[in-house]
Amino acid sequence: VHLVESGGGLVQAGDSLRLSCAASGRTFSDYIMGWFRQTPNNEREFVSTISRSGVYTAYADSVKGRFTIFRDNAQNTVYLQMNNLKSEDTAVYYCAAADGVSTSTNSARYNYWGQGTQVTVSS
Repeated sequence: VHLVESGGGLVQAGDSLRLSCAASGRTFSDYIMGWFRQTPNNEREFVSTISRSGVYTAYADSVKGRFTIFRDNAQNTVYLQMNNLKSEDTAVYYCAAADGVSTSTNSARYNYWGQGTQVTVSS
């Protein structure tokens, strides 16, 4: 499956952004989807994941209550709504797809990755 992220940009602290990840190539609803992020000095870290049906979601503690993941299987797209952004949210954000049934916070579980989209939050 091929993944393409969009929606990143430069915003101020407290603003909102919505990231999108469009998938193509295989049946989108077969995949668990996840969002991860990476800064130059850090490893890629888990942000959020969503089950194939969209019923089950999970979030990193650092974004819980501010970010929302959701998907539209008819449109082959997963989204990450990010509210009340903070400077520490600055990173390249990647969407990823995983085979299987259960959601996962482990990046090693994900088979397919997008190219990433930069989010920069100025304080």
